[in-house]
Amino acid sequence: MTPLAGVGLAAGVAAAVGALGAAAVVAVGRRRPAAAAVLAPLVVVASVAAGVYASARAMFLSEADSATVLWLLLATVPVALGVGAALGVRTHRIATERTAALAARERDREVEEHRRELVAWVSHDLRTPLAAVRALTEAMEDGVTPPADAATGILAENRRMSDMVDDLLALSRLQSGTLRLRREPTDVGDLASDALAAAGPVADGAGVHLTGDVAEGTVAAVDAREVARALGNLVGNAVRHTSPGGTVRVRVERGPADDVVVHVTDGCDGIPEHDLPRIFEAGWRGTTARTPGSGGAGLGLSIVRSVAEAHGGRVEVGNVTLPDGGRGCRFMLTLPR
Repeated sequence: MTPLAGVGLAAGVAAAVGALGAAAVVAVGRRRPAAAAVLAPLVVVASVAAGVYASARAMFLSEADSATVLWLLLATVPVALGVGAALGVRTHRIATERTAALAARERDREVEEHRRELVAWVSHDLRTPLAAVRALTEAMEDGVTPPADAATGILAENRRMSDMVDDLLALSRLQSGTLRLRREPTDVGDLASDALAAAGPVADGAGVHLTGDVAEGTVAAVDAREVARALGNLVGNAVRHTSPGGTVRVRVERGPADDVVVHVTDGCDGIPEHDLPRIFEAGWRGTTARTPGSGGAGLGLSIVRSVAEAHGGRVEVGNVTLPDGGRGCRFMLTLPR
């Protein structure tokens, strides 16, 4: 065989082996890019070795000489593995960084979307008490409303706006990442009892019954102020969404993982399944909650979630069937002991 024919044979065999190897690299790369990067240099070595060995045999080199050539080529395999490993590590790092960048971009997009939504909702809610203050002031100036009655209404709207601002500041502090909890052994059952007592007048006015049940061993190392705020929001939310004649039940008990679990069950007639994932979003109150009398800026449940996460716990919600056959919701706040 002439040297030119030998070169042609080597090129053909190398191309065939290289094509098969490239197909394998592409197939592996679709699922594991790093493994494909390791495999690619080995395919190059294999295709060159196959071409040279086929050409050597065709040129009637002896078995020993052909084997020697093959072994010399195979000696490059460790180098190919080293190069492939370096490429694999780099490919994996690039893929990880790209995935993280995409996730961060998506989080930023969601945060910005929620921020705009929150600003719109809070602005809407703040306009309501401001409009009420203006109307009361004008009515007082025109002599339509007695000054004492106008002052009472203005003070009530002022407290409402103050509560909204307090919620905004609390949520900002909890989500800033700089909050330092003052953990100390605290009976969470006592905090739940305080929340029930504070919600009593509002519940009486709404015709809602309050019941509480505290098991033993509900002491946990928590920030009492923040947990009290969360429990107050949970109970207040339950009272607000329970129809007159309904009952809000609060139970504090030890959880299976030796943590403390607070159950707050209301008579809200249930939450649509498609709304459950958004129930703890700041400012979100569902499609039927855009009423002037709903109170607050829709931040209470978001504050509850932030308090739970700051303590390393969690809060969950689900629909339940009540003892009287009706439907309600149950919030479960879990705090590590």
